[in-house]
Amino acid sequence: MTLRRFNTGLMIALALFVISFGTGFLIDPNGAAEGFGIPNWPQGDAAGYFIVKGVRDLVCALIIFILLALRQRRALGWITLADAIIAFGDAIAVLTHGGTPAAAFGIHAATGVVVVVAGILLLCERPLPTITTTPAHQVAAA
Repeated sequence: MTLRRFNTGLMIALALFVISFGTGFLIDPNGAAEGFGIPNWPQGDAAGYFIVKGVRDLVCALIIFILLALRQRRALGWITLADAIIAFGDAIAVLTHGGTPAAAFGIHAATGVVVVVAGILLLCERPLPTITTTPAHQVAAA
């Protein structure tokens, strides 16, 4: 298996995980919130932040799929490194809002590390060689 194929599979898997988290916050915000790691979640109007998190996650996954489809792998590597900040920020949020270190490090920081590794792997890929072809009318003239 080439690094390129491995990276593609890894990015698709990461995007699908992010879609599942984002969709969870849109469909069942209270259930999804329990797994995030902060024990005292907002209630009432403040629970609207669940929609913000769900949309944020879905957009992050969409960006991965768009850049893969456009074959912008180097850009995807840089975006992936930038996206790691989200996971580390979530770990800090858990630690500073009553969550357990196990949730902060075991869920969010570990995810951040995986995302950083994925970004670095993408940046380590060699570009595909460009194939140049001679137009048929030039071949026939020769």
